[in-house]
Amino acid sequence: MKSTYLDDNIPSTPGKFKMEKSNYYHRLRWHPHLAKVTFWSVVFFGLIFVFLFNSSTISTDLSHKSLKIKSWGGPGWEKRVKSSAKIRSETETGYSVLVTGAAGFIGSHVSTALKRRGDGVLGLDNFNDYYDPTLKRARQVLLEKRGIFIVEGDINDTVLLNKLFEVVHFTHVMHLAAQAGVRYAMQNPKSYIHSNIAGFVNVLEICKNANPQPAIVWASSSSVYGLNTKVPFSEKDRTDQPASLYAATKKAGEEIAHTYNHIYGLSLTGLRFFTVYGPWGRPDKAYFFFTKDILKRKPIPVFESGNHGTVARDFTYIDDIVKGCLGALDTTEKSTGSGGKKKGDAQFRIFNLGNTSPVPVSDLVSILEKLLKVKAKRRVMKLPRNGDVPFTHANISLAQREFGYKPTTDLQTGLKKFVRWYEKYYGSGKKSDH
Repeated sequence: MKSTYLDDNIPSTPGKFKMEKSNYYHRLRWHPHLAKVTFWSVVFFGLIFVFLFNSSTISTDLSHKSLKIKSWGGPGWEKRVKSSAKIRSETETGYSVLVTGAAGFIGSHVSTALKRRGDGVLGLDNFNDYYDPTLKRARQVLLEKRGIFIVEGDINDTVLLNKLFEVVHFTHVMHLAAQAGVRYAMQNPKSYIHSNIAGFVNVLEICKNANPQPAIVWASSSSVYGLNTKVPFSEKDRTDQPASLYAATKKAGEEIAHTYNHIYGLSLTGLRFFTVYGPWGRPDKAYFFFTKDILKRKPIPVFESGNHGTVARDFTYIDDIVKGCLGALDTTEKSTGSGGKKKGDAQFRIFNLGNTSPVPVSDLVSILEKLLKVKAKRRVMKLPRNGDVPFTHANISLAQREFGYKPTTDLQTGLKKFVRWYEKYYGSGKKSDH
């Protein structure tokens, strides 16, 4: 039986995606009303003001110590960077990709998939302690076995990023680093401004000044749909009703990306992920801590919306997300700028990456009960006002049309693979080294 470790959860044929030239960019241009423009202008500048006002204390206030960086540089370090980023594909179409957040859940899977097919991959991660860094270090070990070096550093470190682009001429950047989590924003709002806005701007600044400029694929979020009630969520729907600070920073990131595309000619593709799950996942996600607490016979919170309504999520298995990330990367067009100067219009795209099949959270618990062979102690609770929304549902027709995105893993199959990994990783009390 095939094991479910990090590199076993990558599509078996992750080759380049092909596409016809399309008028997608023109189809995607929005014509927002003045009120919407004014609203987001206020939000954007307000967030920037908050960041600048608190910049002197951010490095000490962040509870997860995101600016703690190990030393870097020197001939040996540069050799590792170059080796990791070297294209080893037998074809001439290989990429050299900088993956930020490479020790994260999605980042580690995407890095492995890229390396497996012959692309050069260099990781960057600050290994913060928003959740257990031990899991990130375990992912790092797996990636190093595959020849992927992760530089330990922060995306706000301009000197480090400039050095990386000096050592390697990256063709692409897969920007997955971010402060994740909806509820944590109520405890540590500054961390979201620091990573999701200031950090993203820093990455864009480095890329715009690079020569040649890389094409960029970055992680947005389904959270940008906020309080929308029209389903399924489409890329053309309004995204000016965020329900959390996390969602607001992700939406601000989309507006910032559009600005850099317009002014500097950066090729930018945003991906709105819908509730990603699977082996090596994030411990702060419901399916993960439900599994942990069910096995420990602890009560788990099962939320319901107003009037006893169902809370549902468009759970998307990690393999399907990886295929979407690679599809988006393979269909990027080159940036048109050089050294910070635009030479022509550049590609700008936004895609939903979901499963298109929302499942009630209560059904998720039932599936876990069967897989774990343990009855859950459910504690039904009203959905709190902490940024969570009652449901998510992705319309993926745009991604299907542009690069053939088609999710194939249903929730029961995906959870079975996750539980198998979880029991292997935690069951014996020792961490798996595979």
